[in-house]
Amino acid sequence: MKTKFFRQISNIYIGMIFIYLYLPIFIVVVYSFNKSMAGTEWMGFTMDWYRKLFKDLNVIIAFKNSLTIAIVSTVISSIIGTIGAVGLYKYNFKGKNLVEGLLDITIVIPEVIMGIALLMYFSQMRFPLGIGTLVLSHTTFSIPFVFIVVKSRLAGFDSSIEDAAMDLGASRFKVFTSIILPLILPGILSGAMIAFVLSFDDVIINFFVSGPESTTLPIKIFSMLRFGLSPEINALCTLMLLITFGILIMVQFIKTMGTKKV
Repeated sequence: MKTKFFRQISNIYIGMIFIYLYLPIFIVVVYSFNKSMAGTEWMGFTMDWYRKLFKDLNVIIAFKNSLTIAIVSTVISSIIGTIGAVGLYKYNFKGKNLVEGLLDITIVIPEVIMGIALLMYFSQMRFPLGIGTLVLSHTTFSIPFVFIVVKSRLAGFDSSIEDAAMDLGASRFKVFTSIILPLILPGILSGAMIAFVLSFDDVIINFFVSGPESTTLPIKIFSMLRFGLSPEINALCTLMLLITFGILIMVQFIKTMGTKKV
């Protein structure tokens, strides 16, 4: 009897946590279909805000900028992060723990400090602020996430398979492309998708290193909020949520498939 009672309490507790986490998101999505311009009182269902959004040239340009920056930085960070993870896994050298620690520090550093540091660096190097500086900045903070995911995938790798393949005459390149890469590919894809989401949703670093003609979608939302909360902002946030949740679902699916293969 007590077990049943505690189980019910646990279910209620878990349910309250999920309500606390997702109710604000649900409200944003619902009010993106509200006819009311003020967005504070429900006046009926409409799709007008989405139609208006798709006709807004500034929003479309901001979306293209965010998508371009996220894709390019994800590709670069995935390559560098994977090479770093494989290299640090296979080779032992003095300062290895220091290198790994420095990569971890990039994750825990507050974004405000990183944004200021990157702005000062680009200013000293006289780099014009724009798409290029945003790609470099997003690549910088995305590499450690790819590195950690790929490294955790390599932790379960059986090195005897690699040794056996080399004993049979396979070259190091052949071993990497035929054995190591397929085994760590789910980790690479998961890390890449996490890097994409982080880049696509970033606000703080974008605020510091973006130029006047390189406005991203999160910065566009932030600027629209200065004129008050509107259903158009809710619609824009809903679209970003759909993209983010879609990618996170893909990450979980890839992790599940990778675990089954192992």
